[in-house]
Amino acid sequence: MLSRNFRLQKVGNLDWLQTHYNFSQISFSIDELIVLDVSRGERNAEAFCTALKTLAEGCFVPVAAGGGVRTLEQARVLLRSGADKVVVNTPVYDSRAFIGELASEFGQQCVVAAMDVKRMPDGSYSTWVESGSRCLEGTATAWIEQVAQSAVGELYLNSIDRDGTGQGYDMQVLDLLPTDMPKPVILAGGVGNAAHLAEGLADRRVDAVATAHLFNFVGDGLKQARLSLIKGGVDLPIWDIQLLEQHLRPVDTRQPGQ
Repeated sequence: MLSRNFRLQKVGNLDWLQTHYNFSQISFSIDELIVLDVSRGERNAEAFCTALKTLAEGCFVPVAAGGGVRTLEQARVLLRSGADKVVVNTPVYDSRAFIGELASEFGQQCVVAAMDVKRMPDGSYSTWVESGSRCLEGTATAWIEQVAQSAVGELYLNSIDRDGTGQGYDMQVLDLLPTDMPKPVILAGGVGNAAHLAEGLADRRVDAVATAHLFNFVGDGLKQARLSLIKGGVDLPIWDIQLLEQHLRPVDTRQPGQ
């Protein structure tokens, strides 16, 4: 599913993904894969974990996964299904004790806080949870300060207004961050081209940038975007794809004639 301003549209099922995308190849164009179950209503956790296992197979970059995580066992199942990190949204604000339990059980670096913000008519920002269906009381600034002091390892900061539009990041959401933000920040929502990624990375408050648009709609957009960033002087790993493919290729250990 692709989200546009948190309105979902289907781009294809898992079979479609497997046909059109080779995740072992996509790994060379990204540094991390984020997979979220954005189902509205009752979730099918088993189906999501099955899909996660398939996506993670052969994908050598870290995978962060989430959606509806409310218990340690749900987090454990995601990690056993190929995830390296667990993404949490609603519990970050409603259950700080649970976030502490997650960090204690799996390590703080394993917990990613997802924050979805929306600009209000007066220019302030509100924070939304439960897949964008419930607005929290209080300012987004106050909620970010709470996240900064919680037991999470990273903050995934997403603009609902720019989500899926391809119009570029809402850079003003970064003004919500404390000046001494202690957690790495992943900026999300709005990428339509490599220039948008470069703008995000150029801001010292941003540690990483995310995009779904280039993945879903723009052919080899991820590959070309990475090459453009590297050409522009952004310090990113450069992979020798042919050499890596040789190491990843299964080796036939049978004796001749077998």
